[in-house]
Amino acid sequence: MHLLLINPNTREALTRQLVERMAPMLPVPLVGSTAAFGESYIASEAAYVVGAHAVLDAWHRHVAEHGRPAAVLVACFGDPGVWALREVAEVPVIGLAEAAMREAQGHGPFGIVTGGAAWGPMLQRLARGLGIAQLRAVNTVALSGDQLMADPAQGVALLQQAVDGAGSGEDVRAIVLGGAALGGFAAQLRVRDGCMLIDSVEAGLRWLGSVAQHS
Repeated sequence: MHLLLINPNTREALTRQLVERMAPMLPVPLVGSTAAFGESYIASEAAYVVGAHAVLDAWHRHVAEHGRPAAVLVACFGDPGVWALREVAEVPVIGLAEAAMREAQGHGPFGIVTGGAAWGPMLQRLARGLGIAQLRAVNTVALSGDQLMADPAQGVALLQQAVDGAGSGEDVRAIVLGGAALGGFAAQLRVRDGCMLIDSVEAGLRWLGSVAQHS
């Protein structure tokens, strides 16, 4: 038995980083697979569509080499290819955005902070498609997730401003920090009392752990 993490971006280093972070926390092996084509960072509708295709390709390559996993985490905050993969994989599948949003809505109304302006409407659409009505706003910063990761000090400053804005509504009970490249940044950010900050990478890890325990 094993679990599969698919990175829809072409950055192998990010796949290794995520697996190295998650694998020690899981009761079964976690195998990573990186998109064989597409963009190094998905930040547009066109790149999203190509990333979805790359996710399906990664699934078929993985099954041919390693066999069928018990579950799949699509490690992109936006979840390209998730619904298509559910159709063909016949195992539990989720993306970072859905894992984090479903966790956040359990606390009440929530906001999202992420990198890349194009993600704003794309994530709003995803939430509607998932039937998640508790999302209040998506605050994006101009820099993409990989650019924020490249300059952590600047990244933390920009993300903190966005978190402050997302948490300004009195009814907001949680803020999701979204992005595979932003895993770990949440520990350096502050939220007001009564509001929870959810790291999408950690939410994905918790989902994998739950699936592994019940398989």
